[in-house]
Amino acid sequence: MAEKLKYFVNGQYVESKTDKYYDLVNPSTGEITGYAPNCTAEEVEGAIAAAKAAYPAWSATPAIKRAQIMYKVRDLLMEHIEELTMLVAEENGKCWGEAEGDVLKAKEGTELATQVPSLMMGESTMDASKGYDTVLYRESMGVFAGIVPVNFPAMIPFGWMAPVCLATGNTMVLKAASLTPRTALRIAGLYKEAGVPDGVINIVTCSRNEINVLLDSPDVKGITFVGSTPVGKLIYERAAKNGKRVQALCQAKNHALVLEDTPIERTAAGVINSAFGCAGQRCMALSCCVVQESIADEFVAELVKQAKAIKVGPGYDKTSKLGPITYKKHFDEVIADINKGVAEGAELVLDGRNYVVEGYEGGYYVGPTIFDKVTPEMTIGDEEVFGPVLCIKRVKNFEEGLKLMNANPYANGSVIFTQNGYYAREFARHTDGGMVGVNVGIPVPIGFFPFAGHKNSFFGDLHCLGKDAYRFFTESKCVTTRWFDEEEMKKTEVSTWDGTI
Repeated sequence: MAEKLKYFVNGQYVESKTDKYYDLVNPSTGEITGYAPNCTAEEVEGAIAAAKAAYPAWSATPAIKRAQIMYKVRDLLMEHIEELTMLVAEENGKCWGEAEGDVLKAKEGTELATQVPSLMMGESTMDASKGYDTVLYRESMGVFAGIVPVNFPAMIPFGWMAPVCLATGNTMVLKAASLTPRTALRIAGLYKEAGVPDGVINIVTCSRNEINVLLDSPDVKGITFVGSTPVGKLIYERAAKNGKRVQALCQAKNHALVLEDTPIERTAAGVINSAFGCAGQRCMALSCCVVQESIADEFVAELVKQAKAIKVGPGYDKTSKLGPITYKKHFDEVIADINKGVAEGAELVLDGRNYVVEGYEGGYYVGPTIFDKVTPEMTIGDEEVFGPVLCIKRVKNFEEGLKLMNANPYANGSVIFTQNGYYAREFARHTDGGMVGVNVGIPVPIGFFPFAGHKNSFFGDLHCLGKDAYRFFTESKCVTTRWFDEEEMKKTEVSTWDGTI
């Protein structure tokens, strides 16, 4: 039977008093598997209060002790990787390898958090001025809120958000994705098992109305968000207006520039993996290829050939290579985007509409879809589809391709496929993309570097992951001291330093 999920507050799974629930659907079958509560405003306020109450003791816990707990979290993630992978595959629809990768990315972010004793270090200078020593400390701030999308149920809340937030001494309220919350709720239990004190991590599911409680509460010091650009802008503006730190990671339209000297088959394989992995539902998907005209026909033919060989099926079938869209509303939006591309005049060379997987006829499947001869004025080539849809734009040369790419309003990532070192270097220098790949289809850096989108793909000053994450979740404090020995005290009239150097 489909169960009603509880939310997680103060170390306990608690039944909500709401009368509104979200249907949780297995996207591979279209069947309802459970219901997630639309937590009330009072329940969200209660989660904030629990995090606030837990903060003094947790922030006073030595960094090395917090690191040891994060090591235990890492170990528990790996002990339960099979279970967590199945949860991701069932609620999100990712293929098995992709779902496992989602969990492994949570592990990677947790490993970054274990480095808190060194990465939270401050700076110091003896004799900054004669007799005066200055030390900069990095300190925790209080309660943070994380607002999570549907597409990475493990990585985003428990790879990007919670680990460094908690390791640096803060506490957190996570608003899990209301349509894919099971993984986050399960991992919260593992945090408790690892020794994270009650109230340090709390999980709610709710609507945008209740999210405003997080954005407006004076007890919440910062917001970390992943989602669409329109929503990200609203969150950034409202939270910043309330004096909070914000990092808002938003949507993308990542482009790859494919030059004529690139190996066709190998490059096509890299594009296919990037464009259609996770059913295109990742903000680093290569959804647009800018291809040099001299090889465009051959390259498109190879893309179609490889895309047709992809096995579409349920996420938890380990032989599937392309799973379903995560939920019905978005499935309908992806189909509408494909229809719009046809209406705008793009050439549909591979049509993924009306795709049926035998035995899973109720699932939300879209097959690999490829548009050729897409022009800049077409919506399909300028805005994110967030599905297994690849657009091909044709250009004469490197310069035209780079200019076309940089004209796009989004700049999460960008890629060049070439054997030419000069063009690769020029591309890396002049592309607007925050994460750049040279013959790398998914240029997401290891978690010790920031996830660094630009333009309308990011709002804020400090990105998630890497040293940026440690700066985002801490504030600096400078302490200047001066000491006198007894003999000097006798000889010298001590006056208050006026700050003059």
